Amino acid sequence: MEVLKKQTKWEDLYFYQKTVVLYQMTVVFCRRFLPKYGDRTVDQMVQAARSGKQNIVEGFADGVTSTELELKLLNVARASIKELKEDYIDYLRSHGLALWDVKHPRYDGLLKFCRSHNTLEDYEPHFDRWSDEEMANCANSLCHMVDKMLSSHLAAKAEDFKENGGIKERMTAVRLGRRQTQNEEIAALKRENESLRRENSALKAEVARLRSAGRLPPVRALRTDAEDMV
Repeated sequence: MEVLKKQTKWEDLYFYQKTVVLYQMTVVFCRRFLPKYGDRTVDQMVQAARSGKQNIVEGFADGVTSTELELKLLNVARASIKELKEDYIDYLRSHGLALWDVKHPRYDGLLKFCRSHNTLEDYEPHFDRWSDEEMANCANSLCHMVDKMLSSHLAAKAEDFKENGGIKERMTAVRLGRRQTQNEEIAALKRENESLRRENSALKAEVARLRSAGRLPPVRALRTDAEDMV
């Protein structure tokens, strides 16, 4: 087990890709269909769209060390997307436009398009062609999908946290694992040392037996270089 969790590559996650689309779509929507001045809705919608995207990035970045922060920030992202969804629904209602539900003739086509397309390149060519009703309903569908995907991801993260804990538990596990490894290494060295001692004793006994049998010359005292010169 590692202390730091592996960094999640959020760019590959569908719900993140869809928040990139939602942010850019919201900027264009506000520019095309909402007043340039005097309407706080513009700032609120753009900020909600940006918050949805940015908190996913920050959540996964902080998740390397803190599961708690990751869960909190991903839930902030989800809340921002829900807020944005409500703004688009309010726009449709206040302008007398249709909210496409299962009974609407274009609902199935919109749902299929949003499910199978995730990147900005898939949507951007339509931004300046769609009507406000088309764009608002597309954004509403994307918000709904991101909300559901984030909810599923948060539930999976919560289960993982219950099973494996956070960084404190990982640090403890890593430390205990290292300590266990060190203890095993020490035990192995002790066994090897004991084996060498037994082998040394056996060799000494064999040498003594061979000498007593006259098969080895007697031990001679070591002479110094000065004695050799005499």
